[in-house]
Amino acid sequence: MRLQAPKGTRDFYPDDCAWRSYLLDAWRRVSVRNGFEQVDGPIFETLDLYKVKSGEGIVSELFHFTDRGERELAIRPEFTPTLARMVAEKASSLPRPIKWFCTPNLCRAERPQRGRLREFWQWNIDILGLEPPLADAECIFTAIDLLAELGLTPEQVRVRISHRATVKHILSRIGVSDDKMLDAFNLLDRRDKVPPDEFTKGAAALGLDEPTVARFDQTCRRRYDANDLAHLRRSIGMEDDSDTDELGALNEQLKAFGVADWCEYDLGIVRGLAYYTGTVFEVHEVSGAERAMAGGGRYDQLIELFGGPSMPAVGLGMGDVVLTNVLIDKKLIPSQYAPRPDAFVLAASEGAVAQLPGVVASLRRSGLHVRMSYKATRNVGKLLKDASGCKARYAIILSDDTDAAQLKCLDTGEQRDVAITQLAKEMKQ
Repeated sequence: MRLQAPKGTRDFYPDDCAWRSYLLDAWRRVSVRNGFEQVDGPIFETLDLYKVKSGEGIVSELFHFTDRGERELAIRPEFTPTLARMVAEKASSLPRPIKWFCTPNLCRAERPQRGRLREFWQWNIDILGLEPPLADAECIFTAIDLLAELGLTPEQVRVRISHRATVKHILSRIGVSDDKMLDAFNLLDRRDKVPPDEFTKGAAALGLDEPTVARFDQTCRRRYDANDLAHLRRSIGMEDDSDTDELGALNEQLKAFGVADWCEYDLGIVRGLAYYTGTVFEVHEVSGAERAMAGGGRYDQLIELFGGPSMPAVGLGMGDVVLTNVLIDKKLIPSQYAPRPDAFVLAASEGAVAQLPGVVASLRRSGLHVRMSYKATRNVGKLLKDASGCKARYAIILSDDTDAAQLKCLDTGEQRDVAITQLAKEMKQ
């Protein structure tokens, strides 16, 4: 019987694991230098935790089960509910602002497609206890810091920003009633996922006439440069309206952080999740070939929903699948992302074979990453090819001389005799 991995999951062979570790390390490195502390939680939670945040409809999107104690549990599809539970539990003792990051393994019971799998890794960054616009701008800056670290540029990816209060105000002005507002937000959130005629039909169902539907469609598809917020205000007729004040304040902070060139305003970005309360944003690859690389926003009421105090909060999530697709497409996968061995030790004679374990053990105890030849051959050329194949920095060639070895730099070809007791020191220098 031939068994395969479940649909929507991946097997991680050594090279795949090396890439995943490279990405997780980049996420950690960028998070730490931006002042975030790492947290984590259980890989499964009570099903009610997700119902509290997203309602009963979330159940169909989860892998859930009943344990032996008849408790309903679910494998985590996201980390934000766990974060909210953790913060609510110890809110009084946590220093403010709270800046946490995590890189959890998540699972969602949905149809696999390009950029979306049932199992994936995600980078989450969250800032709690700090009011906008500084927290929002720092969250966006940290995401851009990561993108730049991986070699991406503002010409390749854009952070699209909106504000739910601004969008609600615009929708109200064009005739969307309060009882239809959630439907309008859901339609906006799906604008790039449905055919144009279906979008038009959905807009008409909001009670809008044909000219207003056209205005609705035009408004939600236009994008405005972050260096010219005044253009957006003029376009939507809100030059002096307080509903754009938060966007204006955020705009100033983005300029202060030096990342406005990466950003644009897109009033079609609303994020479908109902708990967002203000600024929302997504990271997109400019060609549109991939779904959003990341998304997030402000969720000021969520901690209170989980029994904690009222607390401002903003966060972002970025999955590994789309990010990897974009880096492959842009040819930004580095040639060397697996840990590079410091040395590859080989025996050039029958008498030297007995030295291998002792030399390798000594070098490893000194903290070096050392591999060795397991082949019973004295063909030094073949063994050196193996050393180059694993991308080792040095080859150490043992011979019948028990006091010295040849140390060969595989990058330059330089080769010299070195006392075996001095090998570690020489390579570290």
